[in-house]
Amino acid sequence: MAFDPKINSDDDRISQFIEVAEQLKRGDFDVKIPLAPTDKLSRLGLALIDLAQSLESRNRQSQKLTELTLDINAGLLLDNILEKVYRNFQPFIPYNRIGFSLIGENGGKPRVRAYWAKTDQPVMKIAKGYSAPLAGSSLEAIIKSGQPRILNDLEAYLAQKPTSVSTRLIVEEGMRASLTCPLIANGVPVGFMFFSSIQPGIYANAHIDLFQSIAGQLSVIVEKGRLVTELASQKAAIEQQNQELQRLNDLKNKFLGMAVHDLRGPLSNVELGTSLLLDIRKDLSDDETDGILHDIVNQTGYMLELINDLLDVTRIESGKLELNLEQVDLGIFLDNVVRRHKKIAGLKKTSVELEPVPPATITADPVRLRQVIDNLISNAIKYSPRGSLVRVNVQPQEVAWCQDKGMTLLDVRTEK
Repeated sequence: MAFDPKINSDDDRISQFIEVAEQLKRGDFDVKIPLAPTDKLSRLGLALIDLAQSLESRNRQSQKLTELTLDINAGLLLDNILEKVYRNFQPFIPYNRIGFSLIGENGGKPRVRAYWAKTDQPVMKIAKGYSAPLAGSSLEAIIKSGQPRILNDLEAYLAQKPTSVSTRLIVEEGMRASLTCPLIANGVPVGFMFFSSIQPGIYANAHIDLFQSIAGQLSVIVEKGRLVTELASQKAAIEQQNQELQRLNDLKNKFLGMAVHDLRGPLSNVELGTSLLLDIRKDLSDDETDGILHDIVNQTGYMLELINDLLDVTRIESGKLELNLEQVDLGIFLDNVVRRHKKIAGLKKTSVELEPVPPATITADPVRLRQVIDNLISNAIKYSPRGSLVRVNVQPQEVAWCQDKGMTLLDVRTEK
């Protein structure tokens, strides 16, 4: 608005004041007002100038708050949002520490749980995970009223309420004043934002008004961040479960492969025994028939143990095979193993011979030991040429070996 210094009449000055008011209404705060002569109208002019400066200051603050809100809203996870609050709120609200707590339930009762905090002081006593009941606390009154609370002398407040653990801890951190702000998103209480300062008496109603101007937006942003964070945590948990399921599936396949391999030998023995009974039963003595039937029973019992191992979900989940240790007579044990394999070897015209075993008793799991020895002998029989000899020998060196005339592993791979 053009200012004419020659305007002196009261009516003209009043008209110019009206134009200034219209200018302020449009958001134009660069005003020029005639102040001479000094009278009541000049005092009105001074008041309009002060108003223009105040409105301009508030407009700049509102723009900065809008920019701040947009920046905070750009955060995706809750921790990112709270970091932005801590980094950018200093020009508007003084603090040395900001804490954020969520309202949740435990056993059907509402509790306030510390989720996040950051301070520029060396000590922090209230960290993530600290919780306290909401019912009956001063925070319950704040959330019900929806109005922030100022405590400008925390030491005096602690003297009045010496049983307040949270107040004692925050004072031990060095804080002397606090501004507690409730966060309510769409009518639902979300939690609290705690601004704390080492300077007593630092907070004023202006800080409450400023926070209230963005409280609604900030509450919605924080709630959005909390939900996104929960979704991210659930996604991570699902991925971890999938990895665990894949691990268990691999273990299952491993155990299944072991079982198939270990069952092949006993099944061959059972098949051989039943074939003998069907084909030459009339030519067998009672003792020979009983021997074959007894061997079939033993083989089927052994296979049942292997199958039970395979179906043991707990064992598969742990990925470990437990050993049931007992004292084993090595000579008798190996004699039984070799005797079972002789029948299968005979089908290939292959002989299996157990060399003399020195008297020895060992501590072992008979089932697992049998699996190992069975695998050695069955592979030796499988890869030995027809008519060869498989020799089983034991030495007192914690080593058992099986000698055959078959192909080496390299030969097998080369042949394949």
